[in-house]
Amino acid sequence: MIDILCVGCHPDDIEMSMAGSILLFKEKGYRVGILDLTNGEPTPFGAPEKRMEERDRASRILNVDARITLDLPNRYLTENLDAREKIAEVYRELRPSIIFTHYDEDIHPDHTAGSRLSVEARFHAKLTKTSMKGAPHFADLLFYHGANHKRIIQQPAFILDVTTFFEKKLEACRCYESQFYTPERKEYMKDILTGRGLYYGSLIRAKYGEPFFSTEAVGLNDIAHLAGFHPGHLQNSKSLPTRKGMADIEKWVKEGEAF
Repeated sequence: MIDILCVGCHPDDIEMSMAGSILLFKEKGYRVGILDLTNGEPTPFGAPEKRMEERDRASRILNVDARITLDLPNRYLTENLDAREKIAEVYRELRPSIIFTHYDEDIHPDHTAGSRLSVEARFHAKLTKTSMKGAPHFADLLFYHGANHKRIIQQPAFILDVTTFFEKKLEACRCYESQFYTPERKEYMKDILTGRGLYYGSLIRAKYGEPFFSTEAVGLNDIAHLAGFHPGHLQNSKSLPTRKGMADIEKWVKEGEAF
């Protein structure tokens, strides 16, 4: 059993979209798994064995608790009952509380099909009186990660501060040498991930951030879980600031906390 399952269509999708968040989850003590719907091959400079070696090296860097790669067809991933049931059986086996998967607005056909399949499999996994392996299971929450070939700026439901883990995220992505097979492609990958990380980080007053999306409202159990929230700032607050309150405000401004 795991707490969080990250679903990608190809090995490297999860590393590029949310490796920093996985490292954050692991530091917090959560059990994390990755599900690759395909082995990502064929590609111009890859091979199935090479891709699995790269996947395994990246998995060790991320210290994930489980990683499963299905035999669904790369480039030809389509919505069908057989594929949905294979994904649902993984959900029933690993029993995650939270699933992260592709957003369905993408120009990569595998990503759009994989998004719909993984969402449908969440419901399918809870069915009774079925020939699927494992006991029924329904994940509590489902979010979308940012592995996307479409050059759009999406409005996230939330952003995780991954500043501490960003260099290790790049290390995990560099494992996929078959995909970044020249110095120029390696540098391009780094530039894309760094630019994206800096942009989303700036939205939450952090250096690097990873965005996540949701079609449903995201709830909080405690306002203190919001990034940038300083509980002491609200103590003894009045409709108009006291002299002490004004001094505190001036201090926060000087320290950069008010912006």
